Amino acid sequence: MSVAEQLVLDLPVRQALGRDDFFVAPCNSMAVAQLENWARWPEGRLALVGPSGSGKTHLAHVWATMSGARIVEASSLTPEDAAPTLVVENVEQIGDNEAALFHVYNQMNADGGALLITGPSAPSRWPLALPDLRSRLESVPVVALEAPDDTLLSMILAKLFDDRQLPVSPKLIAYLLKRVGRSYREVNDLVKTLDQAALAVGKPLSVRFVSSFLGNVNE
Repeated sequence: MSVAEQLVLDLPVRQALGRDDFFVAPCNSMAVAQLENWARWPEGRLALVGPSGSGKTHLAHVWATMSGARIVEASSLTPEDAAPTLVVENVEQIGDNEAALFHVYNQMNADGGALLITGPSAPSRWPLALPDLRSRLESVPVVALEAPDDTLLSMILAKLFDDRQLPVSPKLIAYLLKRVGRSYREVNDLVKTLDQAALAVGKPLSVRFVSSFLGNVNE
């Protein structure tokens, strides 16, 4: 193994999270419309759900910019985080912190605040132990990010490569589209793998390089 192949660093990714960086397609247009119409949410609540890598965090940042909300991980939420607008991410991973969310929910309900919560599925499927919190979250309207179509997958691939500051050609995007899985996680994993593979050998990403690399991986 060469020195270049050994020195593969897990460099930070410059993730673009602005509204202009989020691509609207039929599979996510309903979620985008709901967030843009946040002033009319029933009782000021909405649950944004979808699989890992589906764009929940990106849309949460878009809405936070739009509404002036803070974004807090459910596992680190405190009662003092109640605010006029708030995003609580990954509620399914809240752990022993359910009492804090229960307090925040009730306080924001009393104050008329707008609360966006996120998770991989509907709140009724989240492993919540506090019955009163479960009943409240199960009443929250849900909007889901659906599986991406080819058009959206192409745009996501291009964005993920751009986030990693990797120049790629439309020809490579088309090549990968025929070979990548249909889930957001598979797309994210493929881009990360190709980034590390190219860095290891000091070569740009091209159809020839990717074809050779994927052929070796699949042997």
